[in-house]
Amino acid sequence: MPSRLFSPLTLRSVTFRNRVFVSPMCQYSSDDGMPNAWHQVHLGSRAVGGAGLVCVEASAVTPEGRITPWDAGIWSAAHGRAWAPIAQFIREQGAVPAIQLAHAGRKASCAKPWAGGKPLAPGPLAWQTLGPSDLAFGQYPVPRAMTLEEIRRTVAQFRDAARHALDAGFDVVEVHGAHGYLIHSFASPLSNARTDEYGGPLENRMRLGLEVAQAVREAWPADKPVFYRISASDWAPGGWDVEQSVALCRRLKELGVDLIDCSSGGNVHDAKVELGPGYQVKFAEAIRAGAAMPVAAVGLISEAVQAEEIVSLGRADAVCLARAMLRDPYWARHAARTLGVEMPWPDQYARADVGPLGR
Repeated sequence: MPSRLFSPLTLRSVTFRNRVFVSPMCQYSSDDGMPNAWHQVHLGSRAVGGAGLVCVEASAVTPEGRITPWDAGIWSAAHGRAWAPIAQFIREQGAVPAIQLAHAGRKASCAKPWAGGKPLAPGPLAWQTLGPSDLAFGQYPVPRAMTLEEIRRTVAQFRDAARHALDAGFDVVEVHGAHGYLIHSFASPLSNARTDEYGGPLENRMRLGLEVAQAVREAWPADKPVFYRISASDWAPGGWDVEQSVALCRRLKELGVDLIDCSSGGNVHDAKVELGPGYQVKFAEAIRAGAAMPVAAVGLISEAVQAEEIVSLGRADAVCLARAMLRDPYWARHAARTLGVEMPWPDQYARADVGPLGR
């Protein structure tokens, strides 16, 4: 049978050559949020490697929305110009260029992971973090609860960032509503203790994510897709769960969001996550069924046959790979060969093409 993983997927006017997507992966290698040669090579190699979509890392919509001072950004026209040649190169290699818009919220102002990843000590590199309430993430500094004006300003910053991303030449934009960062921290009752229209009942806790999604959708061309990354579960009692996720995704679908990127966790520092191969695919499957919309599955997906089964069995419409892509930029080409699928190589690499059966 033909491979479902390597069949095209069309959302609005954008067609992905296959359903192997490169997840946004923070590189902590920017100065003042600007991408550089590292990003060009890192992202470009995955496009050459055959992926259908290459999503650049979480790019902050404001300087204070970065996880670290070395995160990428998209808060100005200058950032859009810096991303433009990278988006163009990704497209020239046959992949769809995408960008994830992000605000780290109460999990911001940290060191690079290889420098410990802990919150920065007070000083010139650190800043006051923001959240829905003055509830800290584990042992992180206590964030300052956002005012209504700051919330409105943040929604506008996501809208502006989408416009900068469009000017940069991206064809897909993804709202980062997962992993305990700003939008997810508003959604979860474990991190949101507000008593105004952004706290309490589910409708209120969803409000920020819905307002951001609507603002981005309005700023983004009608013929281009908008994705939304969700944490489908906090993996903690009394927290955000699949049922609330389905309710949110139904609303996102009404607003014109085209695909849900289904992750989980990140909002509770001591969550008991049940790790294992494909451990988050069940969330994608539940949201695909409950919200009746396209989804991408993530989480320890590393083998070609595993990815093929996820898509061909209808558990997800695409798979997003991160660690597997870090290990092998050419994962998609190697998976195609494993599955017996012909994939043309770039002319520059054609002499290395041994075909799907290793000829």
